[in-house]
Amino acid sequence: MEIIDFQVSLDRALRQRDDISLIRSDELISEFPKQTRSMRNPLIMRVGVSHNGKTQEIGLVPDLTFGVRFSDSSRRCFMVEIDRGTMPIMRADLAQTSVARKMQAYLAAHSAKKHETQFGWKAFRVLIVTPDRSRAQSMKEALLRLSEARSIGPALFLFALRDELRASGPIAYDWEDGAGRRTRLA
Repeated sequence: MEIIDFQVSLDRALRQRDDISLIRSDELISEFPKQTRSMRNPLIMRVGVSHNGKTQEIGLVPDLTFGVRFSDSSRRCFMVEIDRGTMPIMRADLAQTSVARKMQAYLAAHSAKKHETQFGWKAFRVLIVTPDRSRAQSMKEALLRLSEARSIGPALFLFALRDELRASGPIAYDWEDGAGRRTRLA
């Protein structure tokens, strides 16, 4: 339900603007390289993540993928993760799911330029919607402990609090990246 709420809010916000438009995931997929379009799930990214000397392949499937097209035909692409507050933020074992594991996989995907080779995107950001401020802060602290060579690090992730986001909508919301800098999607 929260994924649908986000998508409806995004649709509403973009319908009110004539300078930007929504690029839905099916339209994004239609522009992917041919090899990616032929995959069973073209939005899944498989990436190797190292932890304590071990590498494990992780499959990333975002809750939602979309783009925003601007009047000059440029675009920004986003992957959305809706956090319900049930997944542990950190775990000692990389084989177990956690928010930190997912963020580390996104960082590794960015470093490996999966967005370029698999999707044909120049860049992307990961939007994380979470239920409360302390959980968002814990995620940002976990993110700062993760390192990935050639990655943009904490700037890859933009955080929002669910109730605040509902009040303003995803476009007008002041998202905060992992380093505390505020930005808007458009």
